[in-house]
Amino acid sequence: MSEELISKKDVLDLTGISYGQLYRWKRKNLIPEDWFVRKSTYTGQETFFPKEKILERIEKIQKMKDTLSLDELADMFSPSTANLRMKRADIMAKGIASEPVLNIFLEHQGEMNEFDFHHLISLFFLSALLESGDIHLEEGKMLLQLLNDHQKIVHQHNTVIYFIRKLGISSCLFSVKGEELYFEKGTKVVTTLSVGQSAEELKSKLM
Repeated sequence: MSEELISKKDVLDLTGISYGQLYRWKRKNLIPEDWFVRKSTYTGQETFFPKEKILERIEKIQKMKDTLSLDELADMFSPSTANLRMKRADIMAKGIASEPVLNIFLEHQGEMNEFDFHHLISLFFLSALLESGDIHLEEGKMLLQLLNDHQKIVHQHNTVIYFIRKLGISSCLFSVKGEELYFEKGTKVVTTLSVGQSAEELKSKLM
């Protein structure tokens, strides 16, 4: 389940950005440090990146850098926002979740007047997976319990959440910092969710 890598040279060629831009964005935390992977090649040490992540991130930066400052972009790409609070009506107005999904969330979490960032991203995960049909209601409750039990770990930028099924039995788990997972034969990976990418999508709705 390892990610496909792309060399720094190919990144610069494909995106049209300069070496200086790339490392400036790194210093501003627009591109995570751990995406810079040093590997030995026949020419010596070279830098590689997770291909899908780096190309998607650069495309987002290029689209948004004329309307947002680098600091604003860095905040958007950060996986958490400590002081954020939202009301129920605002959540529906901004398309974070529909009323039926919000009601399911509140049945599990209990009634609340304001939603902090942890609530919002948990709700965003739940909405995305239920609306797509990737998971059913009981699996949604399993997801919320995982997020509640492991808040600090789950909110790390490189966390990936997995839903798996075998013989009709579901499990929800996560990997941190790109750790590979190996499943027994017959296990189906139903869907995956990147916390970092989802946090970016959520923040784009909040702006």
